[in-house]
Amino acid sequence: MTYDYVIVGAGSAGCVLANRLSEDPNQRVLLLEAGGRDWHPFIHMPAGIAQLVGKKGVNWDYYTEPEPQLGGRRLWWPRGKVLGGSSSINAMCYIRGDARDYDEWAQRIGDPRWAWNAVLPHFLRSEGNTRGASALHGADGLLGVSDLRHHNPLSQVAIDAARAAGIPTTDDFNGPAQEGFGYYQVTQRNGARCSTAAGYLRAARGRPNLTVRTRAVTQRVLISGSQATGVDYRHHGRLKRAEARQVILCGGAINSPQLLMLSGIGPADHLRSHGLRVALDLPGVGANLQDHLDICTLQRCTQPITYDKTNDVAIALEFLLRRQGIGTSNVAEVGGFVRTRHAEDGRCDMQFHFVPAQLDDHGRQRLPGFGYTLHACALRPKSRGHIALRSADPGEKPAIHANYLSDAEGYDLKMLIEGVRLSRGIFAQDAFGPYRGEEILPGVGVREDRDIEAFVRRKAETIYHPVGTCRMGSDAGAVVDAELRVRGIAGLRVVDASVMPCLPGGNTNAPTVMIAEKAADFIRAA
Repeated sequence: MTYDYVIVGAGSAGCVLANRLSEDPNQRVLLLEAGGRDWHPFIHMPAGIAQLVGKKGVNWDYYTEPEPQLGGRRLWWPRGKVLGGSSSINAMCYIRGDARDYDEWAQRIGDPRWAWNAVLPHFLRSEGNTRGASALHGADGLLGVSDLRHHNPLSQVAIDAARAAGIPTTDDFNGPAQEGFGYYQVTQRNGARCSTAAGYLRAARGRPNLTVRTRAVTQRVLISGSQATGVDYRHHGRLKRAEARQVILCGGAINSPQLLMLSGIGPADHLRSHGLRVALDLPGVGANLQDHLDICTLQRCTQPITYDKTNDVAIALEFLLRRQGIGTSNVAEVGGFVRTRHAEDGRCDMQFHFVPAQLDDHGRQRLPGFGYTLHACALRPKSRGHIALRSADPGEKPAIHANYLSDAEGYDLKMLIEGVRLSRGIFAQDAFGPYRGEEILPGVGVREDRDIEAFVRRKAETIYHPVGTCRMGSDAGAVVDAELRVRGIAGLRVVDASVMPCLPGGNTNAPTVMIAEKAADFIRAA
């Protein structure tokens, strides 16, 4: 079968592109997703995120290689393997980052089309914010954005405590200034999760020119000379081929570089070591891996008001019948952005997520009693990792070398130590007094920097923001150009978080949606 566009990956970017490119009835679009349909009720009930942690059917269930600076630990990297991708399993926080992040992108790649003023219209086009339209917000977009319908009492306590600790209160992290503590707006519509599958793909599913195939695992991109001509994919155990005028990879920071390398595009010596024919020596494929490393401070709560023990049946019924209650919570209801004493410019360099529950090891380890957690992550880490193949077998997971805390100057470690100290400072405020029990993590005996350092190396985890492994640019290390075309291969683009030259200051889902909206314009104008 021949198509105009084959899109590989129905995640945060792929669903956007499937919608936008199929708006033209004369263009035939095939969307391939390795996972299944987003039928599971825990996907659509926001608080179901706590139950999705162990659902391997919607998760690639990746692990890093042993991390040298983290005691040789292999960190769990959950990534969405379902329609909507990671937008179907994330915490739904709608954050764009600082405007200066995008000006930095434009400067790094030498193209003003990625500066803030040039990307803002694409944020506005995607955003359907219940607060209405303004200079910085869109109201009519397909990605539903709203205020949370339910708040745990401790969420307001966290805001009050942060204010007492000297951090201002804000009601809009995507407003004129990012700094402050407040409630997150979330990608929800009418109290339910609005993934890109729910927002973009559902609106396009009736179009006869759009074909969506789930459980379809792409094996390789077909390359003829220097032209992409289609893909081979495995669907329900059978090997199939789809030819296309253009192939667009939307697999994310892990799967997109893996697929490029399996197709013979990547570092030549690495490809040859796995017996792969080299179609194009492109050393930057898989390099430049960046992620937000996160450290949690946990405190015991003296009152049974947290989300540690809840009546799941009652929560589900209230959500299903009324779209109200705890079921509408994203669990991480409150957060904040802070400019620490280590900030290297005028931007905030630390982000917090407050969770009114004990969250250890991504919530996979249940702790007794009641408690609350404050996540802290440094927004602009200097460490860089890479993605590599284990073999030429498309069914074998790639090797993830995150390389956390590896920067020579020790900046990343210094920032996480600071994150622990700031988190403790917030928890020490009088607002938490009626609820404050013993400190669980790091623990009362962990006070000196060397002890906090050991705690960070023992307990730090990803907060799920890998980017950069197919970065855009014009230098020899870039994988795609400013219009997201793979350099040296016609008819092939990468559109997902892997193209980001560096991390934005915040959660990465909204920027990925923006990238897809912008890519759609590039593609349609070509």
